[in-house]
Amino acid sequence: MEVFKGTLLLLLLLLLLHLHSTEPLRLVGGASRCAGTVEVRHRGEWRRVEQSGPWFLDHTAAVCRDLDCGSAVYGEQRHDFPLSPVWRVTSVCVKTSAVKECVDGSSSSSSGLEVKCSDSVRLVSGPSLCSGSVQIWDQSWTWVCEGALDQQGAEVLCRELGCGAPSLLQGALSPLGQTFHCEGHESALMDCPRSSSGTCSSGAAVNLTCSEPLRLVGGASRCAGTVEVRHRGEWRRVEPYRPWALEHTAAVCRDLDCGSAVYGEKRHDFPLSPVWKVSPDCVKTSAVKECVDGSSFSFSSSSSGLEVKCSDSVRLVSGPSLCSGSVQIWDQSWTWVCEGALDQQGAEVLCRELGCGAPSLLQGALSPLEQTFHCEGHESALMDCPRSGTETCSSGAAVNLTCSEPIRLVGGASRCAGTVEVRHRGEWRRVVPYRLFGSWFLDHTAAVCRDLDCGSAVYGEQRVDFPQSPVWRVSHDCVKKSAVRECVDDFFSSSSSGLEVKCSDLLNRPVISLSVSDGDSEARPQGVQLLLGSKFKVKCSVEPQYPGGVFELLSPTAPLDQNHTLPAVNHSAHFLFSDTGPAHKGNYTCVYHLHVFNHSFSSQSPSLQLSLGGTSSNSLM
Repeated sequence: MEVFKGTLLLLLLLLLLHLHSTEPLRLVGGASRCAGTVEVRHRGEWRRVEQSGPWFLDHTAAVCRDLDCGSAVYGEQRHDFPLSPVWRVTSVCVKTSAVKECVDGSSSSSSGLEVKCSDSVRLVSGPSLCSGSVQIWDQSWTWVCEGALDQQGAEVLCRELGCGAPSLLQGALSPLGQTFHCEGHESALMDCPRSSSGTCSSGAAVNLTCSEPLRLVGGASRCAGTVEVRHRGEWRRVEPYRPWALEHTAAVCRDLDCGSAVYGEKRHDFPLSPVWKVSPDCVKTSAVKECVDGSSFSFSSSSSGLEVKCSDSVRLVSGPSLCSGSVQIWDQSWTWVCEGALDQQGAEVLCRELGCGAPSLLQGALSPLEQTFHCEGHESALMDCPRSGTETCSSGAAVNLTCSEPIRLVGGASRCAGTVEVRHRGEWRRVVPYRLFGSWFLDHTAAVCRDLDCGSAVYGEQRVDFPQSPVWRVSHDCVKKSAVRECVDDFFSSSSSGLEVKCSDLLNRPVISLSVSDGDSEARPQGVQLLLGSKFKVKCSVEPQYPGGVFELLSPTAPLDQNHTLPAVNHSAHFLFSDTGPAHKGNYTCVYHLHVFNHSFSSQSPSLQLSLGGTSSNSLM
């Protein structure tokens, strides 16, 4: 019986070893099972992995996940391996699927992926790799309980994960009953002496936020300067390998806990030195550190870099664009500006500080009573204005401000038609798509109309006959979902190209109809035929929206008639014609003009075609 039990145990052990050996993913050549060169077993053969596409830290996190290791520390594609067969994997696939499921072919290569995961600690369920609830590996992953970690322990943990110093530590900071007794110099949390091994549920675990390993250097404040990231223990400038727009700068400001993005510029006059290459598309949704491209590691010396400016002490949050939202100021921490604390002059200062246009909507303000900020309007920053209080409030009682977008159409018949110009970094320039001969569709034009608060897009055309001059380049894809200013890319800024745009304006479209002048009110929406010598009238009308305005009738005889412009009476106007002749043939169109909100608006009706036939009659045919 004992022999049988021993044989059974041996068989179970061999089975376990076999199951372990069939694990289709491993890291080899590293200091632990959670560090080394990525290998996958596919079709019964172990090979190195070579990725197709960029390789970011979230791809490395997928490898760590499949290995049941800790958080991703770094991932790098190297090109110094012996030439040998490799498995090629799709990097996009590994973020959502097991690595072995992402093999899409094979090749012979000297490339491979070097990966490091933390061995025994990780942050889970957080918004980034540097934030979350703390778990340690102790035969299995277990939660670190509240009170088990002090500030020094948090510093060790953040450093181990390649993050910055701890900025928020919930359920800790108490020396009583703590599990880890770190001095701060340790390289890993599990190197610290431990005094207990209590377990707890996720709801009672320590929540830790480490600051992002990101900084701006050489600027006037911590929120302005050249972007640098610390990766693999080394600070380097950041170079984007695709165009960099204001929405990407906003991500840098977000990671630094600065204010709103004011501008971001790719410069090429830095000393030649190693840089970290990052993906602009990645930074919109992930921390900048997580967007360092390990596949570009070997091409990492450059004279390029990013110059960024965020507002230091004010920002608009939870709005549809960088120029709209609830107002917060920095006063040791971000606090809400309460209703009534900001008047029109203060709003003008704030909008100008953020690089936006004049305030167009200010809710919960405009009252001089008990206001906090007393601006004269010339100040360069809201916090330069005298303050009379420090009242705090919840987000629901905060001032909501909408600044107009710094965009305009020039040279057209109205403010909603013309050449597109954007004011960026204090300068108005024409706008061109940065793919010079890329298609500019009507949905791109619709974005311009949206930012101008005009109506729908009528047409948009890219022209190349402008004088050679500095321009702002914008991303096609970006403008469909973001304000045009947020899509400006400063790179390659001189061109003879430009965009001509026409929007339908803010107003309702007027309606045009034609009838005989003896009272017959029959309206014809399309073509109308009249007899020679007949009398008729054209009616222009618009649905009630705003009082006043004038109607202009565009007609074949408009230059000859004195009454081609009439005031709107009861939202309509009648243009009378007599003795119809050949000169009256052609298209008639109503244009409604209105001055409101300190702007002139226009809206145009469809055209109506008039033709002639027969001899004198006062009736429509």
